[in-house]
Amino acid sequence: MNSSNQINDHSDEMIIDSTKDFEQLLAKKDLQKYVLRLYVAGNSLRSMRTISILKKICEKYLAGNYDMEIIDIYQQPEVLEKDHVFAAPTLIKELPPPLQKLIGDLTSVDKVIIALDIA
Repeated sequence: MNSSNQINDHSDEMIIDSTKDFEQLLAKKDLQKYVLRLYVAGNSLRSMRTISILKKICEKYLAGNYDMEIIDIYQQPEVLEKDHVFAAPTLIKELPPPLQKLIGDLTSVDKVIIALDIA
């Protein structure tokens, strides 16, 4: 067998044969891009503060390894149903799995870090 990474025919489980393979997979996981969507309500002070806090957190902990989409629910109300958003601000972490939703302001940095799973 030439490949040290194998897929078991009976499951989606990957078999890792060496520490080197494990370290390579771990490095790839760390390079996963975060895909975030932040729903805000207009240009209010609360919305601007939420955007600013999220950008600071992302730059500090994800160092440019993220895509962030900011959606104004007043400008695009049709997207609320698609993502089951019922309050603003709402932060959705789409990738990497699992999907996470954080509803309310982002002033608790610890709460945001846990929700994004970047701690």
